[in-house]
Amino acid sequence: MHPYRNSSDSQTLSMMPENSLEIQVVTISLSLLICVVGISGNVMVVLVVICSKHMMTATNCYLVSLAVVASWIHGYAGCACITYLQYLGINVSSCAITAVTIEHYIAICHSIEAQFICTVSRKIIGCVWIFPSLYCIMWFFLVDTNETVYSNGVVVRCGYRMSRNLYMPIYFLDFTLFYVVPLVVASVLYGLIARILFRDPLPSNLSEQRLSVHQGRRHSSVKVTKMLAVVVVLFALLWMPYQTLVVVNSFMDPPYLNTWFLLFCRMCIYTNSAVNPIIYNAMSQKFRAAFKKLCDCKRRSDQSRFSRKRKFAENVNILQ
Repeated sequence: MHPYRNSSDSQTLSMMPENSLEIQVVTISLSLLICVVGISGNVMVVLVVICSKHMMTATNCYLVSLAVVASWIHGYAGCACITYLQYLGINVSSCAITAVTIEHYIAICHSIEAQFICTVSRKIIGCVWIFPSLYCIMWFFLVDTNETVYSNGVVVRCGYRMSRNLYMPIYFLDFTLFYVVPLVVASVLYGLIARILFRDPLPSNLSEQRLSVHQGRRHSSVKVTKMLAVVVVLFALLWMPYQTLVVVNSFMDPPYLNTWFLLFCRMCIYTNSAVNPIIYNAMSQKFRAAFKKLCDCKRRSDQSRFSRKRKFAENVNILQ
């Protein structure tokens, strides 16, 4: 917002619209709460996987990609960069969920091929980031800043560079590639995984020791599958309001821009980023143990640092 000083013209201009105090308080409060929970939780996920060798699995590396995405200037540069990063975050999340679903399906239903997938997991993670990064470059050329002059100032907004109608194919392509396709793939593959885990009986010709090992592996696989399925379901539900709004507004002129509904869509997206670490901690014993170990290490490190400082102070007092 910039001051507008032409007094003769300002007499014919309307006053700048402002959100009510209620909306501002709710927006700031929810954003701060979700931001603190989301950033701290996702940073913990990254640290747990990086610091714990036994947690450095292909599945967890995909979850780190989700965590990094969740933890994401002014003028045209700011408008273009923010738009690019927003769509990059959306699309990387979708690709990461698709990748972890396929990896988990292969690990359970095609265990021989799973060894090959583990050797190329880093390349797959690279593709999860590279493809959306290149795909989203177009937004640098599709957005621009729009100025609206009011009697008490000028509001600069990030908006369309061309007619809204020209963006409809892009929105539908985004909706298909990064929402519909991942959900269809996840639905089919988790259905196949469920059939393997819950319907197919264990081989009857196994010894008691080998049978116990198979039962343990199946129990662990069921837990991981449930956790990842919950992640996918929440992704579908929490992104649905925003995706629906984009599709509906592609046909409406003027678009539906109710302030409370826009706030609801935004909070759903933020919640999706913040809730994943809570799911990992609640449904994965390994993540929970690694979280606790990381916190214990931090506590011991703080205590050791405090002890060294106190010992140094005591030595200084003795010398004096």
